[in-house]
Amino acid sequence: MSNKNIVAIGGGGFGRSLGELKIEKYITSLVKKESPKICFIPTASGDNDSYKLNFYRAFSKLNCITSHLDFFSRTENLEKKILSQDIIYVGGGNTKSMLAVWKEWDLQNILKIAYEKGIIMSGVSAGAICWFDQGITDSFSDKLELINTLGIIKGIACPHYDEEKEREPFVKKIIKNQRIDSCICIEGNCALHIKNDFNYVSINFGNKKKCIKISSENNELIKEYFKNYDCI
Repeated sequence: MSNKNIVAIGGGGFGRSLGELKIEKYITSLVKKESPKICFIPTASGDNDSYKLNFYRAFSKLNCITSHLDFFSRTENLEKKILSQDIIYVGGGNTKSMLAVWKEWDLQNILKIAYEKGIIMSGVSAGAICWFDQGITDSFSDKLELINTLGIIKGIACPHYDEEKEREPFVKKIIKNQRIDSCICIEGNCALHIKNDFNYVSINFGNKKKCIKISSENNELIKEYFKNYDCI
């Protein structure tokens, strides 16, 4: 049986600054190869060129075989491209638009096949929440919203939990209103590593950053902190 991994990053990483590449090193360390193959999918940013450049700068430093996948110019054979990788990294941006493009190209089903084969799934913000049943997104200019995502992992996720002031009150409101039962909240400079569907650990690559599951019991909000490890 394949060993399955998802690394969902709440915020930070090479998209902001190359820095020490802590979380990038962590992701590549999950592949037991000297030069893992990694494909960047920047759909949520409209295939932004500077974002792609930062990706190449970051992962070339880590001895990776790098490539990316465009949807706003001529698009490669998706199944051949995705299933030949060791790691998939999905960039941040507009989650709703990203998912609409993926659906048109049937990429979501190819990603599910890749995950089951043991190809590592990873990403930040939109690229973090896309793996869950649902995610909290700022794709809309005037509000946060809960949208359906790929459903590879059960549950609901919120990135940027400590970075954007509207996130925490929105999560609390929709739990108290019983719109959702619980939410996994991922702080900036932190990632949730999900192993084989059910083993969750928090990976801090900032200053004591955390992943938190928030739920409700007897009308009281309950916080459960995932076991936390520091990136070296």
